[in-house]
Amino acid sequence: MTLVLRFAAGSHKGLIREGNEDSGYAGPRLLAVADGMGGAAAGEVASSEVLGSIVRLDEDVPGADLLTLLGDAVQGANDRLRQMVEEDPQLEGMGCTLTAMLWTGQRMGLVHVGDSRAYLLRDGSLVQITQDHTWVQRLVDEGRITPEEAETHPQRSLLMRALDGRGQVEPDLSIREVRAGDRYLICSDGLSGPVSHQTLQDTLGSYYSPEQTVQELIQLALRGGGPDNITCIVADVIDVGATDTMSGQFNDVPVVVGAVAETPPAPTAADRSIADTPAGRAAGLGRGPQGAFGPPEGYDPGQGGFGPAEGYEGEGGYGYPAEPSVYGTEEFDEEPPAKRKRKGLTASLAVLVTLGLLGGAGYFGYQWTQDQYYIGEDGDHVAIFQGVNQNLAGLSLSSVHESHSDAPLKWLPQDQRAQVNRTISVGSLPDAQKTMSDLVGWAKLCQKAATANAAAPQGTQGTQGTTVTKTAFVAATPTTPGEREKPRNPAAGAPSATTTPSAPATPAPTQNATPPAAAPSEQTQPPQPPALSDDERSRAEACPKQ
Repeated sequence: MTLVLRFAAGSHKGLIREGNEDSGYAGPRLLAVADGMGGAAAGEVASSEVLGSIVRLDEDVPGADLLTLLGDAVQGANDRLRQMVEEDPQLEGMGCTLTAMLWTGQRMGLVHVGDSRAYLLRDGSLVQITQDHTWVQRLVDEGRITPEEAETHPQRSLLMRALDGRGQVEPDLSIREVRAGDRYLICSDGLSGPVSHQTLQDTLGSYYSPEQTVQELIQLALRGGGPDNITCIVADVIDVGATDTMSGQFNDVPVVVGAVAETPPAPTAADRSIADTPAGRAAGLGRGPQGAFGPPEGYDPGQGGFGPAEGYEGEGGYGYPAEPSVYGTEEFDEEPPAKRKRKGLTASLAVLVTLGLLGGAGYFGYQWTQDQYYIGEDGDHVAIFQGVNQNLAGLSLSSVHESHSDAPLKWLPQDQRAQVNRTISVGSLPDAQKTMSDLVGWAKLCQKAATANAAAPQGTQGTQGTTVTKTAFVAATPTTPGEREKPRNPAAGAPSATTTPSAPATPAPTQNATPPAAAPSEQTQPPQPPALSDDERSRAEACPKQ
């Protein structure tokens, strides 16, 4: 029995994002998706560099341990991001997720960091084989919210792990046994977010080829609103024999999609060493006009490789672009002057009608933009914007609706700061205000945590964290009337038995007398730091270190 992979990959920037920060790579041994984060801080650079660092895994390394290869490759990619930030501080804050599978012919090695996902369809049932490294997933694991609540939680994109060039990365590593008939899906959250698990299962369970399935999945995400970049890889495990004529129909040409296809990583000495390998030749699969991608010139998609389904067209997505028209190749027939005059009048009327239609469309289009809202940066803090984050002829189509100085960017966790930088799309003003309330809550929590760390008292603490001196305690404790009547001089001893009665002594102070006030220095207590609950301390782990 000989098992082979038939794979296809696709990527689309979605309907909201201005660019594509996702990167995908599919080859005969390596399948990988990286979702960039950082917005202006170059999320697309991070995803491209990470895939560029691990692409050498697509080469055949006999006898190598899968998990060791994957672990070393991911750490090397993280080190590469650290080096880039050191060389260019403007890249500070960039990072990406990574979900990748390495194929040996019998087993799959899986490495995972972040919230991109891998699924396995086996015997008609779809199972998610990775676990999201998000704050919301932690709440689900602890039983504090349900998986259904997690799907709509406003903080579902807050990452707890990512490749960002900081410290040692902690990926999930595992080995999976494969079977003929297995179908794998690796995707960014731009697909798994708007498309339900059941819909993914139904689509992957169809009899469509990987190429057609990829196209259908991207269309489903776009019909779901396309709120984020969409990248997915579908790979089928197929049993072919040595004499099976089908085996010749599977091509091992790698496919690159997304940001890595638009801006391939800079070559290094290690990259040049594989320039003549299938992985190295993947650089020749760059994007063409209109953001399309496909195999190199002369490759026949009908022979089992990647290609769009018949009749598919889509701007910014995948598929082959239409043949461009070349100016000067049209043929014109000469016409009598009278016909030309009539034709010119008709053309003028057509222009006027077109301008009227465009003007009406522009007016209604502008009115539509004023019903849209998003959350973005306003200087050094967060604001709700009305409109869409676009410019038309140099004019901005949005304005600040609510500016929130109580949500400074510097106090937001890194992932949320990156989301604000890229802008957060919302469906309505109430949704924007709810999301803003969550951001303000995070900013206050992080400020509170920083204040608690800075104001922690030194020395012995009471139950409330306040230092109490013995002098202040004694001075603030009243004595009883009986105690005040005792001799002030203990050395005088007990009174003599022959003592004669004397005149009544001055009346003792009443019990309601106010005790002597303690010295001001003894009354002053250091300010108590804000107390953090266990939940707040757990959440504060995501806060920036000031």
